[in-house]
This record gives sequence, structure tokens and C-alpha cells, in this order.
Amino acid sequence: MMLVISIVMGIVPLLGIAWTIVTGTITTVDGLFMSLILLTLSAVFFLNAYWELRDRGALAFLDKKKVAAAAAPAAPANAAVPANAAPSNTALANKEPKPEEREV
Repeated sequence: MMLVISIVMGIVPLLGIAWTIVTGTITTVDGLFMSLILLTLSAVFFLNAYWELRDRGALAFLDKKKVAAAAAPAAPANAAVPANAAPSNTALANKEPKPEEREV
């Protein structure tokens, strides 16, 4: 029920903005600030509706990346690295130069 109320209360301020556009008062300072206030009210109610949908699990399709990452097989934790394996280039590139190696 709270979800429906949030959606309705998010649409009502948008109707108020449409009314200020239709009547032509959007070009006045009062109309501009009224529109900003109504947009803020609408954003608050739609944010509440988003949180309600997220808590109910209705927005699970937005988490495709998390689901795909969880389904991908991970490397085994006990995989041994050969003792004669050369260090990777990224490890060498991230190494801080010693003071004597720095260019002056």
C-alpha cells in the first residue's frame, strides 16, 4: 500500500509542474521556484518507491552483473604457483623506485 501511495504522491507534483507550464507562469520567478519545489517533492516520493521496490526484490533484474559474477567459476584457492614462475609485469610496474634509481 505504501508503494502505491508513494507513486501517486510522486506523480501529483509532476501534474503541478504541467499546470504551471500550461498557465504560462513557469517564466516567472515564482513559477520557477514552485517547479523546483515540486520536482524535489516528486523525487523524494519516487526515491521512497524505489527503496520499497528494492526491499521487496522487484528490482533484482538490475543486478545482472552481480549474478553473472557469482555464477562464474572462481579459481581454486589452493592452486600452487610454481617456484620458478617469473613475477608479472604489473608487479614490476607498481614497484616504487629506490632513491638512487630516481632521475634528477
